[in-house]
Amino acid sequence: MRESRTPRYCRCGTRLGRYRVGDLCGQCEKKLAALRTTPPQVPVEFWETAQFRDAFAAQHIGQVCRAYRKHPYHLAAYGKDGIPQEVVGGWLGLTQAQISRIETGAPVRQLDNLARWARTLRIPEPLLWFRPPPQQAAPAPPPDDPAVTLDGGSRQDSPDTDDMNRRELLRLVSMASAVLAVPVDQERVAYAIDGTGRLDSETVGEYGTLNSHLWQVFVLSTSKASTLPLVRGQIKVLLDSLRQPQSLELRHRLCVLAADLYQLAGEIFFDNNEYTEAAHCYALAASASKEAEAFDLWACALTRHAFISVYERQFQTASPMLELAAGLARRGDATLSTRHWVAAVQAETFAGLGQLDPCRQALNTAEQVHQLTGPVHNGGWLRFDGSRLPEQRGTCYVALHRPDLAETALTTALGQHLSTRRRGSVLVDLALIGAQRRDLDMLVTHADAALDLARQTGSGVITRRLRGLQTQLVPMLGDTSVHRLHQRIATVASASAA
Repeated sequence: MRESRTPRYCRCGTRLGRYRVGDLCGQCEKKLAALRTTPPQVPVEFWETAQFRDAFAAQHIGQVCRAYRKHPYHLAAYGKDGIPQEVVGGWLGLTQAQISRIETGAPVRQLDNLARWARTLRIPEPLLWFRPPPQQAAPAPPPDDPAVTLDGGSRQDSPDTDDMNRRELLRLVSMASAVLAVPVDQERVAYAIDGTGRLDSETVGEYGTLNSHLWQVFVLSTSKASTLPLVRGQIKVLLDSLRQPQSLELRHRLCVLAADLYQLAGEIFFDNNEYTEAAHCYALAASASKEAEAFDLWACALTRHAFISVYERQFQTASPMLELAAGLARRGDATLSTRHWVAAVQAETFAGLGQLDPCRQALNTAEQVHQLTGPVHNGGWLRFDGSRLPEQRGTCYVALHRPDLAETALTTALGQHLSTRRRGSVLVDLALIGAQRRDLDMLVTHADAALDLARQTGSGVITRRLRGLQTQLVPMLGDTSVHRLHQRIATVASASAA
């Protein structure tokens, strides 16, 4: 008697042949093989689940990966267990065991890995708690000689561009001189810029005056990026001068001026969210400062460089560089506020590491700036006078999840005369307090005010702070007002990245 067999069917409904191995028909096996080679395209609403919200709030890429694998969207294509770990591992260049450890272990902190995995899984950038670096960006090694181009020699200005920069520089001199009532010998400067005059001490002094004007224009400008062509033109003038024969004393002065402007260029790039370029400028500034043995200038260059890591929440990376900066500041001019500014940035680092007592000690050290007498800064590469301490104290306490301490400091800061960028950062911190307290009115009111400033100025700093706030909104997206705020931040962030 012939044995009776129960018919078998593929999940698509196709009846399987008697001798078919496995549970899939040939067509479904082909589709599954294709699905294993690359992550599928998913709809926008794919990311709006409770599992994803918790994972993004925890800043844990492993939890994000698990939520991705187990998403109901994948069940039809991959089966009831979702995407296997070995499949995701194949996409990411990892083994199944590595995926398992990433999902269940401590959060991954390496930015390059986070960025690569996020790109592979096509995670929308506004949901990320970190800023992916440009895919093809590679920081140039800092040179031993500061007499290099701003962009490492990868681009040469045409003669027409050089002429435009000279004209713009002289136009700026006229404008800034009128505003600041500082006399500048334009004939001497033009003579030296054209390369027909002899470099002397007086000309180098005029270069210093131009540097001061450029810092003033940067501080007063609503759009910081608009000052970059002028800064690049002046840097080129200084570097051309450094290539000429000169005394050791003049070379040191030129190195100081170059380090000064490299820090200004770094500030412009930083404001525009171009952190690789900013770091390169700060490295060049440190190199030039070292040659000139200008310890305060050198310390400030390292502090700015470290602050990029602070901003990227890579506090362990920032800490040793700030220690070096503090040591250099102690060798500098005791009448300047350099060591107090380094302490203020160290406080933010301790806050990011969750260390309340060291944070308070660093803030107290920074407060001692008020005991200094006379000019404590130069308005350019060193601008710390203690007026920012309320907002810095508030930022630290927000990071430490102490809204009770943070609100008082931030309210005090908001009552001061602040630049647009600083006011935007304070508003974001106040919005974060609202998020920590689940005070939705406080959250939305201050975040909307910060969004208005971001739209008006195009400031990358404010936009980046708002993107950090956006990750904290995920657990509250069920509220309509918070969901709309989340969308508004995404719109501004997209416009800034365009």
